[in-house]
Amino acid sequence: MAQYLLSIYQPDGPTPPPEFLDPVMKRLDAVNADMIASGARVFAAGLFPPSTATVIRANGDEVLMTDGPFTEGKEHIGGFTVIQVEDLDAALHWGRRLAEAIGLPIEVRPMYD
Repeated sequence: MAQYLLSIYQPDGPTPPPEFLDPVMKRLDAVNADMIASGARVFAAGLFPPSTATVIRANGDEVLMTDGPFTEGKEHIGGFTVIQVEDLDAALHWGRRLAEAIGLPIEVRPMYD
């Protein structure tokens, strides 16, 4: 069984209003329940906004810390799920389910053991 990271890319900006977000969260809850029931989900987490991040870069003996995201962008990783499944096809199945549920891009990437 291989592990895959399903990264959720969300647009920068304010949180959508409840009339938009509530149905999305209900669909997401259903997909998460299916992942758990199938034994595919290892764990999942949402992330605080990029403004809460600190980027640490080592350059020889120097270490530079920068508040917030290093690059400017129109979207950021808002959350992720780690799954353990048989192969890439199974990982793509769950990535597709997430994308359909929340309407946002999902990056599916294998993880090293």
